[in-house]
Amino acid sequence: MGQAVTSCAADDPEAEVAAGIDVGDSLADAIVKCDAVIDFTLPSFTDELVAACVEHGKTLVMGTTGHSDEQLTAIRKASETIPVVHAPNFSVGVNTLFWLTRKATEILGDDFDLEVVEMHHRHKKDAPSGTARRLAEILAEVSGVSYDEDTRHGRFGDVGARTDKEIGVHALRGGDVVGDHTVIYAGDGERVELTHKASSRNTFANGAIRAAKWVASEGKTSGLFDMEDVLGLR
Repeated sequence: MGQAVTSCAADDPEAEVAAGIDVGDSLADAIVKCDAVIDFTLPSFTDELVAACVEHGKTLVMGTTGHSDEQLTAIRKASETIPVVHAPNFSVGVNTLFWLTRKATEILGDDFDLEVVEMHHRHKKDAPSGTARRLAEILAEVSGVSYDEDTRHGRFGDVGARTDKEIGVHALRGGDVVGDHTVIYAGDGERVELTHKASSRNTFANGAIRAAKWVASEGKTSGLFDMEDVLGLR
């Protein structure tokens, strides 16, 4: 993703990569050179990065997923001081999928069983993906159920019949799949599926750059935002 951001920024006349960070590089030396930090790393780096962005007053655009509850709390706390755009997916298409999922769930109501299926490359470490979790959260919010209590991650053995409230979430891993997500509404006699498939990481990179530019153009000095804010989908 770092390479994708660098490549896409080179094609954007309004963006410039001031510095890059890899394992062993100095964050302190790099962060002073930029206006915004775009992060696609690992949760193990989040604490240090968030603290540095707050210390230096830098915008944080974060696409890293798999955070603990404590880390999410720290990110929200940081947004009281600096602008933070934190999204599980920076693709314009995926954020359109978020919007469509909310609308479809409102329309279809309680007569359809809800399932989310995602697939990523074999090296992805967290499951489900942040995007799949957000889709399930939207389903839970609109349906009036609990994500923590009513989400079922895969099924094995004699689990009994599907309940009316449960939301199934299934993570597939293999090959070099960039990211596929499908929301399934299964009813009696019909089924509706909403699917997004990413074929290039550039879609995420361009979205993150767009988010950084949006913070600057809107003159944001603090606050917690996501791509639905950036795209005006609220």
